[in-house]
Amino acid sequence: MPTHPKLNPLTHVLRLQYAFKTRVPALGLSLALPLAAQAQAQEWTLNIPAQPLASALQAFGMQTNVQVLYSPQDVENVSSASLSGRHGVEDAIRILLQGSGLRYQVEGNTVTVVASSGSALELGATSIQSTGLGATTEGTGSYTTGSASTATKMNLSLRETPQSVTVMTRQRMDDQKLNRLTDVLQQTPGINVTFSGMDRFDIYSRGSAITNYQLDGITTQTDSQTRTIPQTSMDMVLYDRIEVLRGASGLMTGSGDPGGLINMVRKRPTAEFQSYVQAGFGSWDLYRTEADVSGPLTEDGRVRGRLVGAKQTQNSFMDAYGNQRDILYGVVETDLTDSTVLRTGIDYSKTQVDGAAGVPLVYSNGQRAYFPRSTSVGARWAKDEIETYNYIVNLEQKLPNDWSLNLAANYMDIDRSTLIGNYLFKDVGVLPSLNQSTGNARADRGKSEANQTQKGLNITLQGPYTLFGQTHEFITGYNYNTYKNTHTAYSDGISNLFNFYTWDNYLPRGTSFTPSFVMKTEYEQSGLFAANRFKLTDDLSLILGARTSDYKYDYSLQYLTTTTRNASRRRESGQVTPYAGMVYDLTPDQSVYVSYTDIFQPQSAQDRTGAVLDPVTGKNYEAGWKGEFFNGGLNASVAVYQVERNNLAELDVGYTVPGTTDSAYKAIKGAKTKGYDLELSGELTPGWNVMTSYTHAVTKDADGERSMTSLPVDMVKFWSTYRLPGDLSPVTVGGGMNWNGPTFVVFNNNKISEDDYFVFNAMARYQITKHLSTTLNINNIFDKTYLSSIKGAQGLYGDPRNFMVNARYDF
Repeated sequence: MPTHPKLNPLTHVLRLQYAFKTRVPALGLSLALPLAAQAQAQEWTLNIPAQPLASALQAFGMQTNVQVLYSPQDVENVSSASLSGRHGVEDAIRILLQGSGLRYQVEGNTVTVVASSGSALELGATSIQSTGLGATTEGTGSYTTGSASTATKMNLSLRETPQSVTVMTRQRMDDQKLNRLTDVLQQTPGINVTFSGMDRFDIYSRGSAITNYQLDGITTQTDSQTRTIPQTSMDMVLYDRIEVLRGASGLMTGSGDPGGLINMVRKRPTAEFQSYVQAGFGSWDLYRTEADVSGPLTEDGRVRGRLVGAKQTQNSFMDAYGNQRDILYGVVETDLTDSTVLRTGIDYSKTQVDGAAGVPLVYSNGQRAYFPRSTSVGARWAKDEIETYNYIVNLEQKLPNDWSLNLAANYMDIDRSTLIGNYLFKDVGVLPSLNQSTGNARADRGKSEANQTQKGLNITLQGPYTLFGQTHEFITGYNYNTYKNTHTAYSDGISNLFNFYTWDNYLPRGTSFTPSFVMKTEYEQSGLFAANRFKLTDDLSLILGARTSDYKYDYSLQYLTTTTRNASRRRESGQVTPYAGMVYDLTPDQSVYVSYTDIFQPQSAQDRTGAVLDPVTGKNYEAGWKGEFFNGGLNASVAVYQVERNNLAELDVGYTVPGTTDSAYKAIKGAKTKGYDLELSGELTPGWNVMTSYTHAVTKDADGERSMTSLPVDMVKFWSTYRLPGDLSPVTVGGGMNWNGPTFVVFNNNKISEDDYFVFNAMARYQITKHLSTTLNINNIFDKTYLSSIKGAQGLYGDPRNFMVNARYDF
């Protein structure tokens, strides 16, 4: 076993333990290595090509002068990644082990590499200073992560974060073929995905819609009034992971909803070459191809690049409905100096939806309508096309004493065009237009155009400092973001009566369009924030922070055929958002926490008179327990929470905004959401990954009446994969199920409901060679028929049984 020439007593014990495969009792040993702290803080210029892992670890030990411990059987037939440039111990060993399935721990100047379960080592009182998992999830094969920064921007482990955070890793997305953000969120603990027309979705958590989405930590806005929301249709081929914060995010975003925040973290260039191509096909003429190539662009590895692309086309189980997506992403990362990294890139996506999804649930007489799940409401020529460009600039500067300065900017440019031809769910009056006896209905025909730009800037300074014998962490920063959307609608002037029973999705198409209205929406927000993680004792941490925000909002709706104009203008200045969280370590693996945050969210929803609702305000309380096991390979959590809100927007069923067909909303005073979450994610034993959760959330108004009834109170989500042992190790099998509790809405004094339901899914993967694999995914195995979303007089059925076969080649 290759090690540093001088071995301490613990090293000899570990060597014997591996040799005889026995378990060592808790040793209670304390290492006294005079150069330990210096070794961990130091960086070396390293050059270790890809090679058998055993020889790579020997080279690593020689070049860094640290001890490296491992079992020869664990590294047999395993190759290392290549390593070059300046790195510290933990960063270097993480890179070397990428894709190996092995974990590491660092103690003093000793690095121990262990099998994925980590169960071979029981070090008792020895302090484990690294879990072996970093923030990046690609190549780890894990269903969890070592750190996440969405809640506080501090790189804390999930156990150290005093809020509920779920990370959907690259492996999790690959195993279940979660190719779109809404696919990912449907499998994310505590998240509801609801249909809102055509190919648009609203995302809910803890009784509130999520309207803040981040790209690499930079906030982007969404607005339900404009419906130009590219975030929910984003393709996952670009992303390393999706971090989902459940609860208020005011410290990082200023204005925001109490439900949560979704942070999409892009893939970054790699120091070593890696590449794959894959192609697949599936139900309803699904065809998808992907390619991803990454690696150094110069011999010294100081310039690295990555190029990612994907294309997908698919029809649907719904009549005359389908979609297609084209995605391209390029990024270059340059080491300007040994401590300065510049990253620039651009990603492009084009999505086109043909037809319109959804099914009528109510007739014009108020009676419940029952149509087959294959029914859709869009004309064959209808389409909705969104083209999005994102421009990325990021500068990372390492400073002395482990401090860092980060500057990141994102510019988003979106163009949307639609040809509207679909059944009109909401007539001029309260009830929908579909006549039960005759089938006569009204159609909405026209076209629209929208342009949206968003700018975001983040500047953060953070680092540790020592005070009263403890090491604390401080972070401060500035955010700025703007949002501008102009939406122009046109009417075709054609008689819009047709027979829904016999139309077969054919609808006359107009050629002459008359301008109808122009909607303009503008946001501007800036804020300063600061937070400090005080280490009060070895076991107790306190995070205190605050943000002050300035906010501008302008909205206008000008009808071009009349003089009618709705307008709203709001200004918020010096809005202070506090944050407080405390974490107490019960053991090295378990902790309890409490947290508190304020929330405020200006909103664009309008009531039945056309007035814009006042901002949502409230408070968020949370307490819980978290566990981190197997050197961070498995995370568990239990959380209880209460969210108190005023002016929460709820659908005012049966009413529209005057002069439009848009749904009207009403403000709920004194709304409270109470609930609890249970979650488990990671590796239970070598090769056995699991992600499961149970969530319970109830929202009530000031009178104690339940609201948000279209969202289930209870949800269970479960998914697991297992790599078979021995000669069957090339085979991985997996499966899971989602259970949703009952939902309902009351429309015209009629209750439209969906009972609770189970949906089961499965997968199997076969590793044909070291480079080639094939995967089969089957969804809704038992072909359950269920309404996945109810929204007033319309709904959306969940997908029937479907499959996808995929082949992947890794170079």
